[in-house]
Amino acid sequence: MAGILAWFWNERFWLPHNVTWADLQSTEEAAFPQAEDLYLAFPLAFCIFMIRLLFERFIAKPCALGLKVQANGPQKAQPNAILEKVFTAITKHPDEKRLEGLSKQLDWDVRSIQRWFRQRRNQEKPSTLRKFCESMWRFTFYLYIFTYGVRFLKKTPWLWNTRQCWSGYPYQPLMPDLHYYYIVELSFYWSLMFSQFIDVKRKDFGIMFTHHIVTVTLITFSYVTNLTRVGTLILCLHDAADIVLEAAKMANYCKCQKLSDLLFLTFAVVFIVSRLGIYPLWILNTTLFELYEALGNFPALWVFNVLLIVLQILHCFWSYLIIKAAYKAISKGKVRQHGVRHLFNDFKFSIINSSHFLFGWFFFGLVSFFFFFPNP
Repeated sequence: MAGILAWFWNERFWLPHNVTWADLQSTEEAAFPQAEDLYLAFPLAFCIFMIRLLFERFIAKPCALGLKVQANGPQKAQPNAILEKVFTAITKHPDEKRLEGLSKQLDWDVRSIQRWFRQRRNQEKPSTLRKFCESMWRFTFYLYIFTYGVRFLKKTPWLWNTRQCWSGYPYQPLMPDLHYYYIVELSFYWSLMFSQFIDVKRKDFGIMFTHHIVTVTLITFSYVTNLTRVGTLILCLHDAADIVLEAAKMANYCKCQKLSDLLFLTFAVVFIVSRLGIYPLWILNTTLFELYEALGNFPALWVFNVLLIVLQILHCFWSYLIIKAAYKAISKGKVRQHGVRHLFNDFKFSIINSSHFLFGWFFFGLVSFFFFFPNP
């Protein structure tokens, strides 16, 4: 096992020339990011999950009921052992031939069986109340962590001058506030990964699970290699649009259509400005050019840059979907519910494609390195 870890964490790949992992061991004079620090994310993820349960029950739910959010879920299908067996063991979308067979077996007309399957499928969907509580929790967390990130970053030199991200790299001491920021973000995504197994199962379970794995992977490797300064900029930048998106969802669940429209259009502006403007001019500029000028070339640099460029391509694609939905909103006078739902579905499909791209590029980079740069 030790040999495999040594092979994977090859210094020639992850670190600049003439730098070893031993150089980044914490001392009494200075602390550096250590892989062992990340173990703290697991108990903290459990604590965040428990806080979420308490928040949704004692804060979000009363707020939802006070705003008259619909508490009842979809109408339940009447109990039927035969149809339930077909639904759970064979198919949730029976074809015409199977519908006719079930019609003869149960002495029901085909339309009644189709209605039963439709109600049974809807029965698995979370109620509006449940979705509101989840969005309110995410809105609260994103607002908190974004506020914390902004307050922390405005005191740092690399917010105003991105060249400071690489000044003295990788011998950059770990600041307590930066350590807290990173660990809380990582713990939050671990908690999302865990909670999916006990939450109401949705169609995008596999999609979002893959997305969370990608996020955890990127946060983990950037922490271990001490790319935390630029990492804090990326985290804070991406949290900004999520706040407005969750607020728009809550307004939609409350049936505040005008507020939902306004928030959705605000989300579109924030997303496009941050992902198509600030991200390439601020983040990609420093990782592609300033980093290379400061440190020269080493393999991990290009792996991370490829991931960041792929992310920018996805930003462009998501922005196209948002602009299309915003255009419909402006041309029709409001964001109709089916339009927003289709937009969210487009996001779900694009997320799974993005996850496959990110994993593919990441492991392609690793395999290429170990093929061309074997251990001496």
